[in-house]
Amino acid sequence: MSRIDKRYDVLVVGGGINGVGVAQAAAAVGHSVLLLEKTELAAGTSSKSSKLIHGGLRYLESWEFGLVQEGLSERALMLRLAPDLVELKPFYIPVFEYTRRQPWLVRAGLGFYAVLGKLRKEVRFRKVPRRRWDELDGLVTDKLAAVFCYWDAQADDAALTAAVWKSAEGLGAKLAMPAEFIGAEILDDGCAVHYRQGEREITCQARVLVNAAGPWVNRVLSAIDPPQTQRRVQLVQGSHIIVGGQVEHGIYYVEVPRDGRAAFVMPWKGQTLVGTTETRFRGDPDDVRPLRAERSYLRRVLNRYFPRYNATGPEAVLDAFAGLRVLPAGPGHAFHRSRETILDVDVDGKKDHPHVLSIYGGKLTSWRATAEKVMSRIEGSLPARKRAIDTRTIRLTPP
Repeated sequence: MSRIDKRYDVLVVGGGINGVGVAQAAAAVGHSVLLLEKTELAAGTSSKSSKLIHGGLRYLESWEFGLVQEGLSERALMLRLAPDLVELKPFYIPVFEYTRRQPWLVRAGLGFYAVLGKLRKEVRFRKVPRRRWDELDGLVTDKLAAVFCYWDAQADDAALTAAVWKSAEGLGAKLAMPAEFIGAEILDDGCAVHYRQGEREITCQARVLVNAAGPWVNRVLSAIDPPQTQRRVQLVQGSHIIVGGQVEHGIYYVEVPRDGRAAFVMPWKGQTLVGTTETRFRGDPDDVRPLRAERSYLRRVLNRYFPRYNATGPEAVLDAFAGLRVLPAGPGHAFHRSRETILDVDVDGKKDHPHVLSIYGGKLTSWRATAEKVMSRIEGSLPARKRAIDTRTIRLTPP
């Protein structure tokens, strides 16, 4: 074995929102932490999301009430802890005569959403009067049956990730970047972890290795000895397009006529962001790119509801980006697949003392809750330390 360079309580692989969240949570409890990131913070999905901090209204359709309740709770916390990064916005749901979700169903869903949010002011909803429809950014009104307005939040995902890391670093966490994870061996008292920085190969030891590599989660697991069980997952590409001009009144939550999926049309840095798609991805996560068919799909959504933006040709798209979701493998459309975050530990007969924990999935909204669950699962493998601060009280400021 290579010479051990340093020893840490927790080593995290992956500098996305889950990785920096775990680094923050571990450092807040007083543990020594090293985060490995191969390129830059939020380089993957954590800078290519729909930019929303929300409870997940549509998850009510799949009966994921716990997920919605957790999201609403974390959203309320982020509005308090990160007021310069997370902003409450009005969301409009237009319901047409031909859409699958009719007014009674939308009203019922919003009512339940408010109940799960403990009827706080920011989870209440209203019906927009017909006389106000012409004020909604040119939304088509032909066969429009009703418009509902509720509240959720928007955030710059990359800036939020950087802010969480800034807080983790302030608590003593260390960052190796760019640093490529090479592999690890599970020992009796932790893991020997090998990574490369520039031309130098480094070996350190950690009591627990947290695999927060997102779409690369199974690639990291495959480089660990002894071999680890890899969960069967499906990588699903979500693309967004940006067009000129900005919707001014809020964020629009619309139903895609072609397949009944939900899509968002929202203001973003002086322009309009439209997303997202759900396309099965089979390639290398390093090569994810928006497909021509996805750009066309999103342009049609925009044209259907907001024809004033005239996004008829490819030249209307100023920019586009794509990220990957990690979902459980299974039959049926990805839109109906569970978004619950899964935490797997190494199989060595010591479930309460894991040396490796892998995070499958995750949402931008629930990064802090996920990190706390990770710490709960690995605490049996870590020494007692003096807690520095509760993550529910850490104020996040722009980097």
